[in-house]
Amino acid sequence: MKPADMPLPAAADLGPEELLAAVRSVARSTLAEQVDAIDREGFYPRAVLQELARLGAMSAHLAAPHGRGDYGLAIRAMAEVSKVCGATGFMMWCQAVCGLYMEASGQPALTGEALTAHAAGAGLGGTALSNPMKSYAQIEGLLLKAVPREGGGYVVNGTLPWVSNLGPDHYCGAIAQVVDADGQPQGRELMFMLRCNAPGVELRECPSFSAMEGTGTYALRVTDLVVGADDVIADPAKPYIARIRAAFVMLQCGMAVGIVQGAIDSMWAVEAQLGHVNQFLEDRPEALQAELDALTTRVMKQAETPFDTSPEFFIDVLDARTHGAELALRAAQSALMHQGARGYLLSSDVQRRVRESHFVAIVTPAIKHLRKEIARLSAEEMPA
Repeated sequence: MKPADMPLPAAADLGPEELLAAVRSVARSTLAEQVDAIDREGFYPRAVLQELARLGAMSAHLAAPHGRGDYGLAIRAMAEVSKVCGATGFMMWCQAVCGLYMEASGQPALTGEALTAHAAGAGLGGTALSNPMKSYAQIEGLLLKAVPREGGGYVVNGTLPWVSNLGPDHYCGAIAQVVDADGQPQGRELMFMLRCNAPGVELRECPSFSAMEGTGTYALRVTDLVVGADDVIADPAKPYIARIRAAFVMLQCGMAVGIVQGAIDSMWAVEAQLGHVNQFLEDRPEALQAELDALTTRVMKQAETPFDTSPEFFIDVLDARTHGAELALRAAQSALMHQGARGYLLSSDVQRRVRESHFVAIVTPAIKHLRKEIARLSAEEMPA
């Protein structure tokens, strides 16, 4: 029996290391067989995501009964998958952070059966917060507008250029600027659950993405979408975002850790044949491993207090996320140099990982966004 054909154990029966071993088995068998189709054909690995969900890999950070309350375990599981496929690791983050939105909302319609289904993979979701996060950093304006309705709720209009881990039956957390009937801002934002199958929501195909073609990424067009009380995550949104922002960014470190480790592993794979000449390259695998291990230890410490709202803690999380992105770029580039011509083949894991590292560097918050926020927060923390 192949590993891919073996029955998966129930999540409740697994300890943390057993969960990681089960995730590793899925990644190295079922997922590994699909990587090329995900990368080059735009295949969306729904079944793999649901396997990982059943193991508890994308809900480990959630509190009981939906998870284990362990952000470190969620990050480590994401890293195991990202070593094999960065795109699937990214979708794990989308699913994990959507679960965070639901849990932190305190909204009974989102924290009960809906969250149970989400944690189990029966429901799949993403995050439409790229534009809002850039808006809060004063990089761009909010693209969705919400007008209050008489009797309660809102009507939302606008277009988001790309949102990931979506499909006809998926959903995502989104933020809209609250405006009056004349379009004048009302000084707050609304965060809500945007359902892809709701009337007024249209998914539009995006241009082809490098290394992210199979991530269920679409442009979202919203026309007169009615948002009722059951789909409100936070109103106003800013205090809520301040509470979850560190956890949101921290979870992304799983992608970086996995991609870096995959790059290091590919360097060791050719050491016996090419070590005599690769020794003259910079960023050798042992040095990169030591740097990655130190970064992982730092992130695991941060994961013990994901809802620390102090500016100092958030700056540290942003800095670790930046370090992860920069290390991914260096490690992937070095792996290409170590592998030589074989790493330049289009079918090479190394070639794909170079493109995946670029994504880690530009996905919101991108390196430039991270540095901008670190500079802003640091300036605010300096004494007059």
